[in-house]
Amino acid sequence: MSKTIIFFGTDTFSASALTSLIEAEYKIGAVITKPDSKSGRGQQFSAPLVKQIAEQHGIPVWQPTKLIDLTDAIKALGDTVGVLSSYGRIVPQAIIDLFSPGIINIHPSLLPLYRGPSPIETAIMNGDQQTGVSIMKLTAEMDAGPVYTQEVYPLDGTETAPELYQTLSALGGRMLIETLPGIIEGNLLPSPQSNDAIYCYLLKKESAILKPEEMTAVQAERHVRAYLAFPKTKLPFKEEFVIVTKAHTVSSELNEKDYVVEFKDSSYLVIDELIGPSGKRMTGQAFKNGYWTS
Repeated sequence: MSKTIIFFGTDTFSASALTSLIEAEYKIGAVITKPDSKSGRGQQFSAPLVKQIAEQHGIPVWQPTKLIDLTDAIKALGDTVGVLSSYGRIVPQAIIDLFSPGIINIHPSLLPLYRGPSPIETAIMNGDQQTGVSIMKLTAEMDAGPVYTQEVYPLDGTETAPELYQTLSALGGRMLIETLPGIIEGNLLPSPQSNDAIYCYLLKKESAILKPEEMTAVQAERHVRAYLAFPKTKLPFKEEFVIVTKAHTVSSELNEKDYVVEFKDSSYLVIDELIGPSGKRMTGQAFKNGYWTS
């Protein structure tokens, strides 16, 4: 392809798309990502994964605080098409208009279902039987652009968010390579989304806490899988919290050795694995034996 690609991405979900473009030998003029940020207990600065991948392949990396500041740099690359995957910021229309045929966005849901920043977690929380990936044309309004193609991915009710991120990231990378030539050549045109959009929202730390009096065990188990990476699932224990990393629901036939919590409507959740107040990961049974009476 004669066009130069400018890639927008930040999160680990972006990595598959960027890697797929590199392996397909597309000409990538630059990777645009967020500035390096502090992370971990030591609060050391770390670079986004897409920055690391780009630097390994000699691709220029731009990390602006304001996208509009890149106007001249983008224009200098000539005839460009944008590809965006989990960039994490709204792209202004003035930047979108610099590209032809625009910016192509990889979104991990079956739009117009779950526009917004947490479609994967929301699909798990809602107990959906399927999710998928949409390849769409970016617009200034969040996830509202017309869709080039979609692919459905079935769910069996055991997926965790990190697993689903990895799966849909790979799916999105493959779909991008399959559809990009047709999009660039104008043979594949997008179709408008229907008007029955459903939105999902930014995850917050306060969403981590399980409230047995307000949710059923089924909802709690989905919570554990959906929020495994962030904001995690915290269960009150005495004056502290434990972080639940694996759990399953049971009927009224309870095993006295298990760490069992009763939820709304007389439903029960077995805590299979957790991180205790000490920071140690252990089984629910081990926690019950070691901490229950301490």
